[in-house]
Amino acid sequence: MSLARWGAALGAAVAVGLLLVASWVRAVRRPQLAVRVLPYLRDLPAASTRAPVASGGRLGPGLRAAAEAIERVLGGAATIQRRLDRAGLDRTAHEFRVEQVLWGLVGFAVAAAYGLLRQLRHPGGAGAVWSLAICAAAFALGVVCRDSRLTSQVRERERQVVAEFPTVAELLALAVAAGESPVAALDRVVRRSSGALSHELARVLAEVRTGTPVAAAFDDLAARTGLPVVARFSAALATAMERGTPLAEVLHAQAADVREAARRELIETAARREALMMLPIVFLVLPVVVLFVLYPGLLALHLSAG
Repeated sequence: MSLARWGAALGAAVAVGLLLVASWVRAVRRPQLAVRVLPYLRDLPAASTRAPVASGGRLGPGLRAAAEAIERVLGGAATIQRRLDRAGLDRTAHEFRVEQVLWGLVGFAVAAAYGLLRQLRHPGGAGAVWSLAICAAAFALGVVCRDSRLTSQVRERERQVVAEFPTVAELLALAVAAGESPVAALDRVVRRSSGALSHELARVLAEVRTGTPVAAAFDDLAARTGLPVVARFSAALATAMERGTPLAEVLHAQAADVREAARRELIETAARREALMMLPIVFLVLPVVVLFVLYPGLLALHLSAG
């Protein structure tokens, strides 16, 4: 492809981008019907305050169509929603697909810019079909990277919940042993603590106070986190709230079990990474020690030979 054609393609891409930005700015500045009407309807909930980028509502039908196309190709909306809940992200599966499209577009733009610069430097290089294939692969890579990022977010939140669990369980046990009811103890712990598990317990407490059955609220907690230790914790709290069974000893035992499991996991991780821990010693420390030991002798031999 000649330089003039690449320039025309780049100009067309820039023009389309400017038109999209202008249409988005115009849509943002125009007040929506819900924003104008809802303040006068006091018995209805207020308009959603979610960011427009997350929902894709103000970015045009193109993103929504692309998100729906990815959903048709990949599927698994229920699985995505469950992973979003486990990661503690307040968004729907469709919004996550929109984010995947945005990540894919970023990868596509980077690949397109690289291809354009390479073509300008080497006009006789790869053809347009090859460049388009690279851009498509970059788009797919962006989509996959967003999914991988969600997986890492789920694992990070699970680690946070497991790390916070012993402290929260001990605080609940102390409050219950002091004579407070399970609901009052849960409220005290939620108000005095912060973190992933505390946020989930605050959500459970809000559901119980709004009329949700205790067992159902704690079942939802166990399903959202997906952790066996939280499932046992939820079952113990639900049983104590419904039947009035002793709770302090159970919470102390669960906290001790989690601490012991964390200690065993730390020992196993250190055993698996023992070879990696030896790499700095073998390749950094040991050569320096050998150099300091041998260098004076080699220097003395060199001086005596001279």
